[in-house]
Amino acid sequence: MPGDISVERLTEAQAKAELARLAEALAEADAAYHTDDAPVMSDAAYDALKARNRAIEARFPALKRADSPSERVGAAPAEGFAKTRHAQRMLSLGNAFSAEDVAEFDARIRRYLGLSDDAPLAYTSEPKIDGLSLSLRYEHGRLVQAATRGDGEVGENVTANARTIKDIPETLAGAPVILEVRGEVYMSHEDFEALNARQAAAGAKSFANPRNGAAGSLRQLDAKITAARPLRFFAYGWGEISAPLSDTQMGAIDRLAALGFVTNPLTRLCDGPDALLAQYREIEQARATLGYDIDGVVYKINDLDLQARLGFRSTTPRWAIAHKFPAELAWTRLEAIDIQVGRTGALSPVARLAPVTVGGVVVRNATLHNEDYIAGRAATGGTIREGRDIRVGDWVQVYRAGDVIPKIADVDLAKRPDDAAPYVFPTTCPDCGSEAVREPGDAVRRCVGGLICPAQAVERLKHFVSRAAFDIEGLGAKQVEAFYRDGWITEPADIFTLRDRYGPGCLTQLKNREGWGEKSAKNLFEAIEEKRKIPFGRLLFALGIRHVGEQASTLIARNYGTWGDFTEAMDSARDMDGPEWERLLGIDGVGAVMATSLVQAMTEPHERAGIDRLVAHLEVEAAAAPDTSGSPVAGKTVVFTGTLERMTRAEAKARAEALGAKVAGSVSARTDILIAGPGAGSKAKKAADLGVEVIDEAAWLALIGAA
Repeated sequence: MPGDISVERLTEAQAKAELARLAEALAEADAAYHTDDAPVMSDAAYDALKARNRAIEARFPALKRADSPSERVGAAPAEGFAKTRHAQRMLSLGNAFSAEDVAEFDARIRRYLGLSDDAPLAYTSEPKIDGLSLSLRYEHGRLVQAATRGDGEVGENVTANARTIKDIPETLAGAPVILEVRGEVYMSHEDFEALNARQAAAGAKSFANPRNGAAGSLRQLDAKITAARPLRFFAYGWGEISAPLSDTQMGAIDRLAALGFVTNPLTRLCDGPDALLAQYREIEQARATLGYDIDGVVYKINDLDLQARLGFRSTTPRWAIAHKFPAELAWTRLEAIDIQVGRTGALSPVARLAPVTVGGVVVRNATLHNEDYIAGRAATGGTIREGRDIRVGDWVQVYRAGDVIPKIADVDLAKRPDDAAPYVFPTTCPDCGSEAVREPGDAVRRCVGGLICPAQAVERLKHFVSRAAFDIEGLGAKQVEAFYRDGWITEPADIFTLRDRYGPGCLTQLKNREGWGEKSAKNLFEAIEEKRKIPFGRLLFALGIRHVGEQASTLIARNYGTWGDFTEAMDSARDMDGPEWERLLGIDGVGAVMATSLVQAMTEPHERAGIDRLVAHLEVEAAAAPDTSGSPVAGKTVVFTGTLERMTRAEAKARAEALGAKVAGSVSARTDILIAGPGAGSKAKKAADLGVEVIDEAAWLALIGAA
């Protein structure tokens, strides 16, 4: 059977047949798990099939199927569930994996708030339940809607099913008029075992684990099935709310308990990192006896006013973090080291491993970071792993922390083969043969081939069509690879000229390609047309400029407003001097490295010509400004200088931007207001020379209504 043959020994015909078999088996498993709530294989078996599928696709990329399991996450949402938009986003949490991470979390908060190291700062700690997040909306004390997390903004309406869970009250006495309660649906170990016993007795299929059982049960189209499942619910937070529950996190949790919700009895109040770590160790030791699955401990600032001041990053709150339990570990043999070339030319080493199960997942690949990591050198010049290098043939320790890419932690020198040789990192690009250089201070070696490097060109195109960029339906990574290989698409502009370049026969050519049909071909061209109109920030991110990520792209777009103004500013800043360069550097969050990369990309003749060819086919929407109706500083450019006494500089900038102001780092003729605290120096003098309005902190707070 092909499945018994190692990937390296498969013929092309065997590989094609194997991919078809794997696609069918994994599609059946996905439908059984996500839709029917009845897994047909174990997690380990499922992951082994997926890993084999990826390995075959890596060796035979031309055989990758249109319905490849590697491009599919879960199954299609159940048609019976309506989508519902959350009034407030359901965000994820940042992760901590060590005591040092927890100490840094505390220090970061203190820096942001301007608190000294010895100032009192209370936290709550609670077990992180391994279940399914759920938001419950109550209006006038009655449950009106229940929704899954979904993508954080839009979830599935599972109200009928949630009503069957005994821990979820139908009505609340004394609750605010509007109250969204956030929590976790889970299944206890005891209930899980009993449910599986009943399933077995009835001749039905059993569930893989409590989390999957809980998630599948909540998503049943028939609420009667959900009602028969032993689901439970822990409340731990809230979303939209018409009146505060309390002035502290702990007080709010107590209020939720008083309203009738089940809250976790291990939630504790802690007075700093040491107390948090002590509680973490206590929960970790009790983990096996809790009767339900947890995968860490969540820490939150207790004072809700401080939570409000700290606010949110793009996807996570600043005031909370999840301290995950130690990474799962396993030992296996390193069979090869491959080099992958990214869109910025970075040469990334990847460990190819003898398959090993780590934390329930079959791992075949792991990151090796860079050439220093392989050699046992630290970025600071010291050593890691006590200087032990990593060689092909070594017995290596693999670990997974949370959901991150597997890594190699250590090497067992006692098992090192006699013929194992030190790994020599390539100095030329494996894809185009160009020199691969490592600039001073950079941990990564990069191919200098640029646009002539096929690997970089393909990776840039993949980034261009990725979800956070243009997100063109039907044009994913595998289609990009195929179109590039056949010469259909070599740069982003080619996507929007594809039909014109190939004329009326383009649709015929496309629909006759393997994996395409007339409907999918027509859908692709329609999807391309839909994306001719694109927001400024998404376009900038899609260009894949080094150091310019999604959040920075949005920030830059908001500061310049329109694509035309931005390109004119970049042209003026090409000498990296003068007012436009200072304006770019003045954007809070844009440093010299990012600014240099941005200006170089926008002014290098070949790069700019490609960008201009692309934009010629687009309608670039001006950046959407925040809703600042009634804000006295909307659209104004402000600069803070000197010592602020009522808030930290970071907090002041965040508040100004939330009101629609542009925060700059230096004074220029574009500056509208300089907020000067004690110790203001040259900026205050320059503002006076330019006739810029200068006010103190008290006047600023009065102006924005925060005095």
